[in-house]
Amino acid sequence: MKVIISKNSGFCYGVKRAVDTALTTKEEHNERVYTLGPLIHNNDVVDHLKQKHIYPIELECINDLKEEDIIIIRSHGVPLEILNKLKEKKLKVIDATCPYVSNIHKKVEKYYNEGYKILIVGDSSHPEVIGINGWCDNSAIICKDGEELDNLPRKICIVAQTTEKIEHWEKVLRKVISQSKEIIAFNTICNATSVRQQSAESLSKEVDKMIVVGGKNSSNTTKLYEICKKNCANTIHVENASEIPADFIDNYSTIGVAAGASTPDWIIKEAINKMSNEQLEYMEKNNTQIHVGQIVEGEIIYITSKEAYVNIGYKSDALLPINEVSKEENADLNNILKNGEQVKGKIIRLGSENHPPVISLVELNREDAYREIKEAFENKTTISGKVKEVVKGGLILIYKDIIRVFLPASHIQLTHVEDLSSYIGQELIVNIVEFEQVRNNTRIVASRREILKESQEKLTEKTWANLEKDTIVKGVVRRLTNFGAFVEVGGIDGLLHITEMSWGRISSPSEILKVGEEISVYVLDINKESKKLALSLKKIKENPWNDADIKYPVGTIVLGKIVRFATFGAFVELEPGIDGLVHISQISHKRVEKAEDVLKIGENIKAKILDVNKENKKIGLSIKEVNDI
Repeated sequence: MKVIISKNSGFCYGVKRAVDTALTTKEEHNERVYTLGPLIHNNDVVDHLKQKHIYPIELECINDLKEEDIIIIRSHGVPLEILNKLKEKKLKVIDATCPYVSNIHKKVEKYYNEGYKILIVGDSSHPEVIGINGWCDNSAIICKDGEELDNLPRKICIVAQTTEKIEHWEKVLRKVISQSKEIIAFNTICNATSVRQQSAESLSKEVDKMIVVGGKNSSNTTKLYEICKKNCANTIHVENASEIPADFIDNYSTIGVAAGASTPDWIIKEAINKMSNEQLEYMEKNNTQIHVGQIVEGEIIYITSKEAYVNIGYKSDALLPINEVSKEENADLNNILKNGEQVKGKIIRLGSENHPPVISLVELNREDAYREIKEAFENKTTISGKVKEVVKGGLILIYKDIIRVFLPASHIQLTHVEDLSSYIGQELIVNIVEFEQVRNNTRIVASRREILKESQEKLTEKTWANLEKDTIVKGVVRRLTNFGAFVEVGGIDGLLHITEMSWGRISSPSEILKVGEEISVYVLDINKESKKLALSLKKIKENPWNDADIKYPVGTIVLGKIVRFATFGAFVELEPGIDGLVHISQISHKRVEKAEDVLKIGENIKAKILDVNKENKKIGLSIKEVNDI
């Protein structure tokens, strides 16, 4: 005889969560605990819970409970009205509703309130369906396969019992599409249910006999039996080992075993032990020992934003918390992993009767990350890390979301960096300059200086090769001095002398330039041997004296500003780069000893243009021809 166990047999995530919640609640409170109705559809499990002083109680009996008594909502969920009633009685309500079912409740409530008629594909007498219907004021249309559907409303929202057959869902959906106009459909059949049914169907086609283990009142177990019976005539449905007929077991058959979502591991084992003590693939698989630090691989069978459960071929699924996948704040596991995905992790905690083993992707990745960093240090190659925070003396980079790497402030740029916080969140490429392992601590120090030097050398080499005299290029003002500014052009510092900044007079470069400002400059001269670059701003603009005789006709009145004095008069700025002279004799009809006696720096005056000599850059002006001072 050969016994083959269908994959994904036994407790599903929601049922296991409910049972674990009940047992944990009992441990924490050490007092009698009640469940609203049987916690799951399995009499043996319910009896086991009673031995632990966890008792099922029907709704009509809750008046017998005292205030603050503990009552657990089973995985099937309950109508909103009942939930409110329990809270009104001031009972301690522990909600163990399967997250998949809770999600259906939210959808039904939302779209019912938006005016949609709710249609539930499922069994109207099933507790889960009764619970769902209670979130739309018990007004839902409930059907099994759509045969009786007719005259459906225009707006309709469809959901399904989590254990319903996919063919029933598809049949109902086709019927609705043919009748309604505004349809919102959520295929809420649990993925684990689909996988369980597919595995059972596949196995039932390959074996001589089939045993389906689980509660007779369990919907998902009944569906497994129906599926297997279609493919294998010798299929029986039993609740436990005692119900397996002796004559069903022989030495010549291949027997398949499938179990419902409400069937615990120990009931499956009892059934198999009854059949044979040898060649039990199930026992070999589920008696496998695990140890902390072991690397395991498995399939994700359930996932939320904060945790996932992974089938690792052990007697219970392993828990994979979000913090063992990513260290990012507010990370969502749904954006990182997906149902059905194969993952490899390291066991960091063994399971117990009430708690699953815990695996970590972070710890497995940590080993790989340390190895890669060490190789980068030894081979003088680079790694990339994201800046996590500013600390005293530098930055902390995170490599592969796991390893902290210190980047000293002096190694961030080739020049001093004032504001380190501007680097937070940036991805930086670095060299590892120190990798020291002392006992359980590893000191890792990084640097960008060599990378930046190499990059700058390549850039400057390319710039020197491409620079041409008498061309206009882009540059960034890096620093200001009293004699000019240094402007970086393609990694090369060029000098922009103060006399080349404007056609007009300026007393300081800061009057027209700011550090960090990007400007266009004219290449005055290049000396590649001495690595000197002379730049100009005013060369970009036309010399204002070129058409001074046209812009300032002799005999016209012009408005200007007094900019400086001389013993022989005052200079008036007509525009940047063009100053005119008011001779002291042309200031007033009265005698003037010194120009500053009657004029002020910055004062705006009107003057008459007496003559223009653009070749010698001179314009003669007269104030007394306009005003009598």
